[in-house]
Amino acid sequence: MPNTNASPASLPEPRVKPTPGKAPAQGWSFFIFGLLFLSLVQAAERPPAAAVASAHPAATRAGLEILQAGGNAFDAAVAVSAALAVVEPYSSGLGGGGFWLLHRTRDGYEVMIDGREKAPLAASRDMYLDSKGEPVKGASVDGPLAAGIPGEPAALAYLAKHYGRLPLKQSLQPAIRLAEEGFKVTPHYRRMAAFRLDVLRASPGAAKQFLLNSQVPPVGHIIRQPDLAKTLRALALKGKAGFYEGEVAQRLVQESRRHGGIWSLADFRQYRVKERKPVVGRYRGWRIVSAAPPSSGGVVLLEMLNMLSAKDLNGLKPADRVHYLVEVMRRAYADRARWLGDADYVQMPLQRLMSMAYARQLAKSIVMNKATPSSSLDSVRPEGHDTTHFSILDKDGNRVAATLSINYPFGSGFVAEGTGVLFNDEMDDFSIKPGVANVYGLVGAEANAIAPGKRMLSSMSPTFIENPDHVGILGTPGGSRIITMVLLGVLEAVEGRNVETWVSRPRFHHQYLPDVIQVEPGAFDAGLKAALERKGHVLDVKRRPWGNMQAIHWDRREQRVEAASDPRGMGAAQVEPH
Repeated sequence: MPNTNASPASLPEPRVKPTPGKAPAQGWSFFIFGLLFLSLVQAAERPPAAAVASAHPAATRAGLEILQAGGNAFDAAVAVSAALAVVEPYSSGLGGGGFWLLHRTRDGYEVMIDGREKAPLAASRDMYLDSKGEPVKGASVDGPLAAGIPGEPAALAYLAKHYGRLPLKQSLQPAIRLAEEGFKVTPHYRRMAAFRLDVLRASPGAAKQFLLNSQVPPVGHIIRQPDLAKTLRALALKGKAGFYEGEVAQRLVQESRRHGGIWSLADFRQYRVKERKPVVGRYRGWRIVSAAPPSSGGVVLLEMLNMLSAKDLNGLKPADRVHYLVEVMRRAYADRARWLGDADYVQMPLQRLMSMAYARQLAKSIVMNKATPSSSLDSVRPEGHDTTHFSILDKDGNRVAATLSINYPFGSGFVAEGTGVLFNDEMDDFSIKPGVANVYGLVGAEANAIAPGKRMLSSMSPTFIENPDHVGILGTPGGSRIITMVLLGVLEAVEGRNVETWVSRPRFHHQYLPDVIQVEPGAFDAGLKAALERKGHVLDVKRRPWGNMQAIHWDRREQRVEAASDPRGMGAAQVEPH
């Protein structure tokens, strides 16, 4: 990727021909000015503090521990990812995958590390349909047949090898310690385990690891995972080979097949991490960097922001503002359903989707006094607490935004005995049949159909935002609602509001189908609800709030770093001064 943020150190030095026997005054002036300018630029690029914001205090502590040991943001990302795999089994894990968005300060290099799961080589397009061509209930969600080939272990080894300063063995130590010593069950853990109790009971390995006498453990009960610690040690000692080859891989494949799965050793041998060029756009003077396919996050986010560029949101009445945002969400999610998939398998019109000309065309179709029925959009006809996110900024200005997942809470609910590895159920993120919704109500088309070795479409949206005075790092879990949550967070940042507001603001969401506005409890007052209903919108007010955003704000102008964890969750955000 070309370096668009070259520092003066990368530019040629001024060349002055010296006078024999005498130091050239002009040359020394240029030299001293150059050193002074370089030092000022480097100081501006060096934040006054490091910060970690994650969905669990133990994971935040793990990241800070590695930073304090001399690691950079990328080492800390390994530590936080692995720690979350231990203490948030309902959200992520070694049996899952994710996207790690990186910014390296020394050369401005930005990349998305794609550790997304892949369909097994034995997968087939209609593998979850019955003889009549209808989806088999639960087949793509419960048990090992629902699992794609994990990508997180390979991604952690890749991060350490190619971007970190510390050995993988050191960065994994906090997670290994957590797996051995255990963590306390929280009310949230209990809710997630109760939600997936039947499927956890159906797996002897999962019941042993996550339940107590086949029941949801009480608050305060210690969950210890010695088998997971053993697998983490194999990864720490042998790198990628410690998971994808040898004893661990053999046990994972054996257990998968013994319980109805289709994993093979060839799947593990062929898994590769991908480096993807992030999608990049601009909105009202801010540079936006976000996830590329097979995540739909960045494309849909930029498509929405492009449509919003045509409107002065602050000049609208509250009902009109929400209406316009909903109509923008509706159109972008319709395009998500129709066009997006794995770039290695399908051709996507990304340039057109993210162009301002296309955004203006879509925006013209928005009528301010009437909701657009989703059924009228030219697209196909008829993702919760299942994911996690963290943000990191180190003392050199390197940054990471990472969103990880095993899909549904506790993934497929299946643990391969002897490994401690909880299998994902990311196969449900494929379009198992065009126009049929997945567990989050998202529909898809042929672009996201199942194929052997293909990566399923995601909504994960790790994002950087930046202008000359500010840097933001943000993202959230939340299934299909991830992208709209990031959109609302970005809008708060652009309006100059503090980082606590980015993560806490009330949320609403529209995803094209079902054709309803999903609303957090208390987000809309009675007057706003009535005004939206008069425009033809249908409101679905949820019983619980959603999302768990983790964000960091570096104010370059004031030389201040702030971090915030979503008050809806139990995360921790901590700033560490130099």
